[in-house]
Amino acid sequence: MPYTVQSEDFGSIRDEWEQILPDCLTNTMFVTPLWQEIWWRHFGQDSQLHILSLRDDDGILGIAPLALSGDGVISFLGDTDLFDYHDFLVIKGKEAAFYDALCDHLMGMDWHTLDLRSLPQDSPTLRHLTTLSESKGLSVEILEEDKAPIAYLPPTWDEYLAGLSKKNRHELRRKLRRLEAADNARQYTCNGSDDLTSCMQDFFTLMRASSPDKDEFMTPVREEFFIEVAHELAKKDQFKLYFLEVDGKRVASCICFDYANSYLLYNSGYDPDYSALSVGLLNKALCIKEAIEEGKQAFDFLRGTERYKYDLGGKDQSVYQLIVRR
Repeated sequence: MPYTVQSEDFGSIRDEWEQILPDCLTNTMFVTPLWQEIWWRHFGQDSQLHILSLRDDDGILGIAPLALSGDGVISFLGDTDLFDYHDFLVIKGKEAAFYDALCDHLMGMDWHTLDLRSLPQDSPTLRHLTTLSESKGLSVEILEEDKAPIAYLPPTWDEYLAGLSKKNRHELRRKLRRLEAADNARQYTCNGSDDLTSCMQDFFTLMRASSPDKDEFMTPVREEFFIEVAHELAKKDQFKLYFLEVDGKRVASCICFDYANSYLLYNSGYDPDYSALSVGLLNKALCIKEAIEEGKQAFDFLRGTERYKYDLGGKDQSVYQLIVRR
């Protein structure tokens, strides 16, 4: 069946992009047009935007949000510092036609390396693009890039606790009792637009305090990105900024995205002076409890193998890098 490939920008493709997302196998916050457009606005100065829509006679097959560097490398928009997952947006059942059309189009472009990072382990890109590239005599390399633990949630908190190991269940209950005995401990969200920017400053303070790596990570330009993401996602009820407070002081914070019937734990911080109360871990555990109460299917801890993710029931999912060379 004949197909067409059309160059797009965010304005021309945004509506269709949002419409097809629920029908794509990879449907996560990081492949939404909103997330990618905000990233592009803050960090896309060194690349050329190359968004493609691919269609056949029946309509759209999918979307390829790509960036071209000046040195002959094609990649997804964004990097692994702010994106936990990447992928093409491909309507389920249209994969063969989409990747055939995409591969033909790419072969007509000037590049030497296709560097596709942060692909989830069940991404159709890993299978289809590998087979097509090898059939055209291209070199293909697939590397495990990271782990992204996920906890699949049962209907109740008690069932969730029962699913933890005996040791982790005992420790979590013990730590929760100790927190309950502390002075006026409470968790709450700060999502209102009037005070969200101020709340984000408290989040940045706690994030920086929790580790030297996070302090180094949170540059002024990344702060600006986080604040814009917070305001835009809050408008869609997809942004949750949690604080754990003890005796009137904010001692732990984390950002969760409420997307596709899951919570995604994006980043967090805590005051080391309160580490004896395990405030960082307990703030996340209470987020899981709320996710269960809201009927969510999963709690995605996102990239990284920090111990607490497994203590709270996370099971490894792999994230891959696919490199194609001419």
